[in-house]
Amino acid sequence: MKTGLNKDVAMEAYIKDARRRRLTECTIENYRSCIKIFLQFLNGNAVDVDLDGLRHFLDHLADELDLADASISRYFSALASFYEFLEFEGIVDKSLIPLFRKRYLCHLEGSNNSQSERQIISIEQMAELINSILDPRDKAVVTLLAKTGIRRNELVNIDIEDISWEENAITLKPTRKRTNRHLFFDDETARVLKRWMIARGSRVQGSDVKALFLNQEGKRLKRNGIYSLVTKHAERVGIHDPRSKDLNKRFTPHCCRHWFTTHLIRSGMSREMVKELRGDVRKEAVDLYHHIDRKELRRAYLAHVPQLGI
Repeated sequence: MKTGLNKDVAMEAYIKDARRRRLTECTIENYRSCIKIFLQFLNGNAVDVDLDGLRHFLDHLADELDLADASISRYFSALASFYEFLEFEGIVDKSLIPLFRKRYLCHLEGSNNSQSERQIISIEQMAELINSILDPRDKAVVTLLAKTGIRRNELVNIDIEDISWEENAITLKPTRKRTNRHLFFDDETARVLKRWMIARGSRVQGSDVKALFLNQEGKRLKRNGIYSLVTKHAERVGIHDPRSKDLNKRFTPHCCRHWFTTHLIRSGMSREMVKELRGDVRKEAVDLYHHIDRKELRRAYLAHVPQLGI
């Protein structure tokens, strides 16, 4: 990087470039966080980064922070994107990240061994997890994740006005990753959400009162807050080991999406219906013309979504 270039200026220029390339806001925020930590590790000096600096950072992630392989891989995906931008702009002569990843990270990236499979818990275990949660907000968050398969970034952006209590449905904000924006929930979920709505009043502070889920300061609950609350309760009931690098021994918010998908399919729901409920992007041309009736989809959802005795 050219001497004297402020790291904050470089970061903002990269973020603008990432938006021009139509990266999702979720990806941009993840990359921003990883790059920021990297620059802090280098004391803000990305100018003279060399292979030794990258090796030290890799050792820091693996040995000092004890991150899982998948997390380490995400860091270097972010750095690859950042330095590709710097190279494109002529700020650095050549990015070292591709060479570094090829030598040190090839065994982490693209691995499909059984240890990389996410944990799928049983219906009974999910019922135990949710029924063990006393905090009404945390219970509502985990229930909504499990009963709808919603993504974290979709959940944090839900406002109260997005909920139709008459239809037990939520209209999600538009994103590139989701086609079907209409989310259904059952009576169990409705009861949990209404209990949270009663408790929510005591946490409302400031101007962002439209958000469905709030943090302890009365502001909109963020992605990291969702991750923390899910793993905290999962660890308490013995289904999450934060020290393990084996994804099959960890339970994160994304595991709820896998749980939702798995148990709908096991109950006999067609894969087309499951894909529609998940809001998966339509990849084939024929998919663009195939629309499932909303009433039919709702009936199928209510017939197949697992009941947890909440």
